[in-house]
Amino acid sequence: MTNLRSEDWSVQPSFVPNGPTSPVVLLADDFGLTQLAGIPAVAWQTPWSELTNLELVRFPHQMALFGTVGGVRYCWRHRELTDFENIRTVVLEHGGTVSHRKRRAGVLAIVAVVVLASFAGGIASWFNRGSGAAKELAAAKAVNLTLKDLPNSWYSTTNSVLNDLVPPSGQVFTSTTTTAPAKNSAFTVAAGVFQTCLGVTNKNDRVYGAAGQQADYQVSSPVFTTNSLGGIEVASTSQYYSATNMVAKDNKEMSMKNFGVCMVDSSAALVLSGLGVNNGGTPGATNWQPATFTKGWARGGVVAITVPGVTSKLQLVEAVITKGHYEITLSALVGSFTKAKGTLNTLVNTLLSRTTTSSSKAV
Repeated sequence: MTNLRSEDWSVQPSFVPNGPTSPVVLLADDFGLTQLAGIPAVAWQTPWSELTNLELVRFPHQMALFGTVGGVRYCWRHRELTDFENIRTVVLEHGGTVSHRKRRAGVLAIVAVVVLASFAGGIASWFNRGSGAAKELAAAKAVNLTLKDLPNSWYSTTNSVLNDLVPPSGQVFTSTTTTAPAKNSAFTVAAGVFQTCLGVTNKNDRVYGAAGQQADYQVSSPVFTTNSLGGIEVASTSQYYSATNMVAKDNKEMSMKNFGVCMVDSSAALVLSGLGVNNGGTPGATNWQPATFTKGWARGGVVAITVPGVTSKLQLVEAVITKGHYEITLSALVGSFTKAKGTLNTLVNTLLSRTTTSSSKAV
């Protein structure tokens, strides 16, 4: 086994409440990984048997090491690549993964808010509705996925390609936190792909276009991931509408025959355009009709995408679930839709059930 000493790291979260997060020295030997944090240094030693889901990510000028200890996902970051090859060797020796990724364009944080909202019929906004508003916001949060909905091998991650599509976890977006997308932006490209594919004009389009309505509240889950099922990342974004007829009107457009294809194709265009890839549509997208066991509506789509800096074969999967006051988007990035389909179908049903009964809502 490779022994290692690497300095000048930082870690999040801290290993103990209010504990030191920098400077951090990482030591690796046959027994495990040792972290020396703070001044004076405090040592935490973790056996390899207790450190799971190791992942090393290389960016153009820095790197990040991820690992799960005691159910908590830790991230160590380094501003240089000096020890990358040595860290890489250690990670691979202990069954971890190594990937190379480009930094994402900051504008995507705003563009993603606009597009995820548009999938459910318009840019999310905040209305001052008194105690009723608090209940509606709580309801919007409660329908989203949590770690309790997933098997033990899953964990939450902040390092995901889905970050280019799904807004930050738990953050409520309002009309004042979004801006009109710039001409020729990723949003404009995605809107063009969707409207051309579905055969609707911008004036009449309720998804990306001028006919869309504003939801009262929009909030997203964390991104959850596992190395099983061929590799999968998944997240949900829920919206609450004050009037159920607003949801019904959105359903009319989303029920068009090719909606799933057009939706997932435009999502791929959004992500890839934001990463600097000139994408006017990705061939090969297919509709996906989730099998639902609770009364409600769901449509989806699947498309293969190539993400710059990621060598693995990936498929982007999207599904929209609606019922009553709710419109929910399930977004996933998978290594194999065939392997992940059953799990994704279960998650669609989980989300749909939470629009009906409070007893099934996450806590």
